[in-house]
Amino acid sequence: MQDPDWWRQAAVYQIYPRSFADSDADGIGDLRGITSRIPYLQELGVDAGWLSPFYPSALADGGYDVDDYRDVDPRLGTLEDFDEMIAALHGAGIKCIADIVPNHTSNRHVWFKEALASPRGSAARERYIFRDGKGADGSEPPSDWDSVFGGPAWERTPDGQWYMHIFAREQPDLNWDNREVRDDFLRTLRFWSDRGVDGFRVDVAHALTKDMTEPLPSKAELAPEGENAHGQHPFWDRDDVHAVFEEWRAVFNEYTPPRTAVAEAWVHADRRARYASPEGLGQAFNFDLLRADWDAGQFRDIITGNLAEAAASGASSTWVFSNHDVVRHATRYGLPPAEDGSSQDGRAWLLDGGPESALDRELGERRARAATQLMLALPGSAYLYQGEELGLHEVADIADDARQDPTFFRNTGVDVGRDGCRVPLPWTTAGTSFGFGGNGAHLPQPAWFGGYAVDVQEDDPGSGLGFYRRALELRGALQGTESLEWVEGSSGVLHFVRPGGWRSLTNFGPEPVDLPSGTVLLSSSPLEGGRVPADTTVWLT
Repeated sequence: MQDPDWWRQAAVYQIYPRSFADSDADGIGDLRGITSRIPYLQELGVDAGWLSPFYPSALADGGYDVDDYRDVDPRLGTLEDFDEMIAALHGAGIKCIADIVPNHTSNRHVWFKEALASPRGSAARERYIFRDGKGADGSEPPSDWDSVFGGPAWERTPDGQWYMHIFAREQPDLNWDNREVRDDFLRTLRFWSDRGVDGFRVDVAHALTKDMTEPLPSKAELAPEGENAHGQHPFWDRDDVHAVFEEWRAVFNEYTPPRTAVAEAWVHADRRARYASPEGLGQAFNFDLLRADWDAGQFRDIITGNLAEAAASGASSTWVFSNHDVVRHATRYGLPPAEDGSSQDGRAWLLDGGPESALDRELGERRARAATQLMLALPGSAYLYQGEELGLHEVADIADDARQDPTFFRNTGVDVGRDGCRVPLPWTTAGTSFGFGGNGAHLPQPAWFGGYAVDVQEDDPGSGLGFYRRALELRGALQGTESLEWVEGSSGVLHFVRPGGWRSLTNFGPEPVDLPSGTVLLSSSPLEGGRVPADTTVWLT
């Protein structure tokens, strides 16, 4: 019988399909490419693969502008290719989590085309958020709200009305007060669950339901991105969104084992538990460690708080350092502190041209390994992003005309976008795309990628890849109940014990510290004379 709780302490590997492996030499990764690399994932030792969107899309936002929720982008394959990939994943003992994008469709979706061809007030337009404009001739948008990607959150249609888009104008927001919208997504969840999908990652789960009662408030009256609005913002983190997810949970529970879900919900910590409740999605990302400074006190507070939050909600914690939206953590940890003394998120470095002189690659990789090993010792789910196991850094030197992220085009000079963490993976030191495919890659790969390729690291246990394989192997063997006990000690050191007596110690400080007695299982950096050097995690029994 399959374990219904497999997700609680799973190691989940995020695959950005277009940048993972290209099977047909068109420069874009695809489903057959993923299938061909399943032995790699199996040897890596992950429990599940999370696929970023693979649906038909114009790629106005990396596939998060979805044309059809129940099909595969022809450039990535077919439904038959998807079925073969699922079968191969399951055959290797790996679950599959699919990204679902419920806040908006693309502007090429059949519904939106119908809406544009229909009159004001029609049933077709009621699936979206259309409003008349302000001013005598309706030429001003209904509100002064900004899009997340920059510019106004409204776009005018040829007949003079406006539609809302929190993200790119190619991503019109759905109206979740509309019963037809809700029912159609229930059909989508069943469609993929019936094909073997084991769970869903829910994109911007905190933005679905909206209060569009007029007069609409101005942006000056709104809390920034609603993080502290506690249900009072017109479109971020409203209480009524949980009625949607209760219906989703009923669908998930139709299956054996029940399908899982994890919310991408950038909300205040005390609002996250409802998304992760057993009556809702079951889990929610916490990005707290991702945003923390390299500081033992911050890490301990975050870990303690999130474990308590998970226990209260009945969920398990989630931990993540890198994904398709942020600067890779090997780079973040290798940059000097920001002006206020906090860790850089990498954006300022990128805007400055990504100067190599500002990046300490060795320090970044050292801290990234230590952070990852600490994360893998924690109870809960660990989310890994493709390429981090190779030690990849952010790619900074992408020419403007090669970029794809809408955040760059709508905020030129302010935000360089997320392309630098989405560059296709290097599998080999040779070839036009370092083994990604037979004919180049859709984003340019730097020459230094060759030194990080899989074939360089494959047989080296001291490589980043060898380290991840060993850490994941040990994690699978050692994980027990979802608890830990802190061991008090030196300032700048985090030391805790997991069930069964295995321990994790991380030295955040600048000087070596004494190694506790016991047998060393794994160290993220070589020990120095029986001591734990700076920026190092060690596991012991």
